[in-house]
Amino acid sequence: MELKIVDTKGKATSKSVTLSDTIFGIEPNDHAIYMDVKQYLASQRQGTHKAKERAEISGSTRKIKKQKGTGGARAGSIKSGTRIGGGRIFGPRPRNYSFKLNTKLKRLARKSALSYKAAGENILILQDLNFDAPKTKDFVSLMSNLKLNDQKVLLVIGDKNDNVMLSSRNLQRTKVVTADSLNTYDIMNAGKLVLAESSIEVIEKVLN
Repeated sequence: MELKIVDTKGKATSKSVTLSDTIFGIEPNDHAIYMDVKQYLASQRQGTHKAKERAEISGSTRKIKKQKGTGGARAGSIKSGTRIGGGRIFGPRPRNYSFKLNTKLKRLARKSALSYKAAGENILILQDLNFDAPKTKDFVSLMSNLKLNDQKVLLVIGDKNDNVMLSSRNLQRTKVVTADSLNTYDIMNAGKLVLAESSIEVIEKVLN
């Protein structure tokens, strides 16, 4: 697939780039995408939830009433989970939700996500950019020039650039990542994928 490179004014330049069919033109694997997104979201969970069980709440452990002859169900400690003020039965405990996926599967998932974007013509190639200082106004102007104000945009840059990243940080519908940290969730979550010219080489190197 061959795409024209666009400048920061939103106009097509005379240069173009050819996207590799082994990354941007494969038959997408939906299950690989599902598993990679599931792993990403699971890893975001803190897992710090905790409820007190009967052994952890304060209260007497004496038997409330005699075992038989009351006409009601037998009852022991007031800390039982079946009583008001008692402990939680099988309550949540701190845990780690992350799980392992094979590298080949994660690589296939990213290729599949990129192929979906390419097939839907939702990839834009942008010439490498740099801001003199972190200014949100400059980034908003860039999105306006690219006519992407009303879309969720993922901008992928080749190397870390603090000025570009900080300029986009206040914008809810825009995210900037480096090519080596690109993940399946961000690709699928974006409406438009904007690739900086230098990022393509890094993406192809990582995924091949």
